[in-house]
Amino acid sequence: MKKIGVFGVGHLGQIHCKCINESDKAELCGIYDVNIAHAKEVSEQLGVPYYEKAEQLLALCDIADIVCTTTHHYEMAKLAMQYRKPVFIEKPVTATVEQAEELLQLSKKNNIPVQVGHVERFNPAYLAAKNKIRHPMFIEGHRLALFNPRGNDVSVILDLMIHDIDIVLKIVDCPVVDIQASGVAIVTDTFDIANVRLTFENGCVANLTASRISMKNMRKIRLFQENAYISMDLLEKKTEMIHIENVTGEIDDPFAMILDLGEEKGKKRIIIDNPKIEANNAIRCELESFIHSIDNQLIPEVSLQDGYNALKTACQIIEKMNCCVK
Repeated sequence: MKKIGVFGVGHLGQIHCKCINESDKAELCGIYDVNIAHAKEVSEQLGVPYYEKAEQLLALCDIADIVCTTTHHYEMAKLAMQYRKPVFIEKPVTATVEQAEELLQLSKKNNIPVQVGHVERFNPAYLAAKNKIRHPMFIEGHRLALFNPRGNDVSVILDLMIHDIDIVLKIVDCPVVDIQASGVAIVTDTFDIANVRLTFENGCVANLTASRISMKNMRKIRLFQENAYISMDLLEKKTEMIHIENVTGEIDDPFAMILDLGEEKGKKRIIIDNPKIEANNAIRCELESFIHSIDNQLIPEVSLQDGYNALKTACQIIEKMNCCVK
């Protein structure tokens, strides 16, 4: 059982603490927060020790779980690496691409495992679909949220859209060759709503929209690939797949949906599939996945390279949007 220290016990950090306590693969050995009074309060609620210095907790834990504000990710992760501790670090991995690149180099040089908290990779709707995804050529994503004061120290790209950026980069697995983006700051001083069009080297196009000033919550990704359409509702945890197959011979099912495309292309059958969704706690799953990768010397499911790639693309998008508003 791995001893995990949680660094940063705000709203999300406390959720991490709860997930660790519920796991049979990990033990919450302590917490740290720059706000010592808050750390003490959370410590009393959870019944675990708090430490006034990060170094004290790093000396005791097997894994450093970094859930502090993004601006402190770099310094905390670098400190944990100096103690040669495996690091789980929330998204976005760091505040700047340069910081992420330095952590990447440190991780490689010292062979320190790092996983980034792109939790949607563990969403059951995505897990139900990922083995059916085959070279999509068009992807559409909508991530809409009601306004929430938390997370508004960064733009909607780094706050919300980066989840979908990570998934799209993983699915397409091909360099981005063009970015078109526009955004508007409405409530905060940074972009609150944005639309982005990513074009990949293989011709795939991803159209992503993110808003944190919506009247409703939505997290959907739709993929179009040869002979198939896949829809993932990451909020409702539902997946629907529609694919087409050739018809040979007679069809006994009177309710079968058949397309007659003429003599040259023949008949096609439309099949709708709603795969079974295996309910899970995605945060607990990502933490346990990291433990598994450490124990078995595997590359983490969401590697530091993945986190770097998502952050780099997100920052390129923001740069494009900044150019548009000047």
